[in-house]
Amino acid sequence: MNKVKTLLAAALLASGFGCAEKSEPVAADATETQAVEKPVIYQVLPRLFGNTNPTNKPWGTIEENGVGKFNDFSPKVLKEIHDLGATHIWYTGSLHHALVGDYTEYGISNDDPDVVKGRAGSPYAIKDYYSVNPDLAENPAERLQEFRALIDRSHEQGLKVIIDIVPNHVARAYESLDKPEGVRDFGADDDTSATYARDNNFYYVTGEEFRVPVSDAGYRPLNGEANPLVDDQFAESPAKWTGNGARSPQPAIDDWYETVKINFGVRPDGSKDFPELSAEFAQKDYAAHAAFWADKEVPDSWKKFRDIAHYWLDFGVDGFRYDMAGMVPVEFWSYLNSSIKMKKPDTLLLAEIYTPERYRDYIFLGKMDYLYDKVGTYDAIRAVMEGNGSTDKVAEIQAELHDIAPHMLHFMENHDEQRIASAEFAGNAKMGKAAMLVSATLSAAPTLVYFGQELGEAAGEDAGFGKASRTTIFDYWSVPTVRRWNNDGQWNTAQLTDSEKELRNFYQRLLNFSASSGALRGEYMDLHDYNREHGKGYDDKLFAFARWAGDERLLVIANFDNKDRPVQLQLPAELLQNWNLAEGSHALADQLGQMAGELQVSGGQGTITLRLQPFASHIFRIN
Repeated sequence: MNKVKTLLAAALLASGFGCAEKSEPVAADATETQAVEKPVIYQVLPRLFGNTNPTNKPWGTIEENGVGKFNDFSPKVLKEIHDLGATHIWYTGSLHHALVGDYTEYGISNDDPDVVKGRAGSPYAIKDYYSVNPDLAENPAERLQEFRALIDRSHEQGLKVIIDIVPNHVARAYESLDKPEGVRDFGADDDTSATYARDNNFYYVTGEEFRVPVSDAGYRPLNGEANPLVDDQFAESPAKWTGNGARSPQPAIDDWYETVKINFGVRPDGSKDFPELSAEFAQKDYAAHAAFWADKEVPDSWKKFRDIAHYWLDFGVDGFRYDMAGMVPVEFWSYLNSSIKMKKPDTLLLAEIYTPERYRDYIFLGKMDYLYDKVGTYDAIRAVMEGNGSTDKVAEIQAELHDIAPHMLHFMENHDEQRIASAEFAGNAKMGKAAMLVSATLSAAPTLVYFGQELGEAAGEDAGFGKASRTTIFDYWSVPTVRRWNNDGQWNTAQLTDSEKELRNFYQRLLNFSASSGALRGEYMDLHDYNREHGKGYDDKLFAFARWAGDERLLVIANFDNKDRPVQLQLPAELLQNWNLAEGSHALADQLGQMAGELQVSGGQGTITLRLQPFASHIFRIN
């Protein structure tokens, strides 16, 4: 589901939000480091990825619809993902979250469907931060060992592993069975008589019991199926604040009612109950941040999440994607991320955040490596693809973000967004090729690909709680294009259509090029505004820019129109001087395709004459 519109107000409130034992940083080299210069992240839900059961009954059980397993990620398919161009793999939904399934024989308590979304549950309602989803293990008693083996296999195939951390909220029935000795559960030591106390992990609606939301539009847990736990009740006294910040003992059905909000030391009035960072810390490295926090008293929730992150680093994880990071105070991120970087400097830290005015705080004060570029670049490109936007806006956003461009992760799909090929978006995966090429080459920032995107997955069916256009994260389901790629564990293209093979080949060429090109980590010059004034046949359905480093000089041009576009692209004198191009003709080498072209330099002006196919895009190298 698309969270952005409902979250902006809550995130702004929570930014004011965010035991007294002192924190000790772990010594390490303090050089600012990221995992690789231009990562390519492949996001995948293990629950769906290896599931070859084609039943796909809406609201189907695990027995009816099947489920993917950690063991489905064989060395063969991990190599295929690496060969696609991925440097990192993000295993979404790996941690143990609330779900409707009986694992009591393993000591796991049942979750109440009244506070679980879907049957398989939301990956963002974490029940046990020190364990993994029992659904995903061949033997649930050995689930941590199976996940460790998956991490090892991933590393052997050249992939670094990312998992989610969800600091803003946890499942209503949080209970860790696998926590290390001495670790206390969230809320175990809370003073529940107080709405707020600094070292409480939750906020409380004192004197009130939790009440299950009132359904609308006919919604019933498990689609109305009889279940002894479905009774419109869930025992929680006193009631806790809900994950999106709702303070009512009875959240609304569109609140995150399956979760409770974590207290990071922000009082209900928004004031902070912890030390604040001065502006000068925006210029300091993570070692200075770690030193700042070393003698400070911080809220108990901060220490709990530090310990969780360090546990998974020791387990072998290489990075974290932070869910709804903008709803947690930036000082906490300084504390957590500096401790992570002191322990393992090349850890990749990616934040989901949707408030552009706060980007720089989360990068420079919060010490994030990367942020989602959703509200800017994704939204602008999508508007162009849907015919109600202009590439002028794409150029405008790049200018606004120029100083932080290497920190802004680009994507055209993820679990929150609609599939490009869905009827609700473009309706045709090929229409996303120009968008993906632009997105992947704009900056030195990482590129994210959502599993099945490279095959043109359309997510065309309602799965139960999850609806068509987005691949469900709440249900037991299988993904048609990925099932055919699986091909009984062979992981080849034998069952793919010609168009799916061609699309996958395009993604493979693009992603491998983007990860290896020095120019894409070098300089950027916008050519759009100049050509809007000087180019012939160039309008706001086209987009062009230059990238270069050393002797690798690239021109990128994309056609977002559904028509052939003859265009005469003009290069400004400033670019020709930077590239030290002599008068005359210079051949253009198409880096991903076979299109031929020439750059004519005359009188300090560069001209390229092209005929662009509908939705075509090209990366030309100047030879």
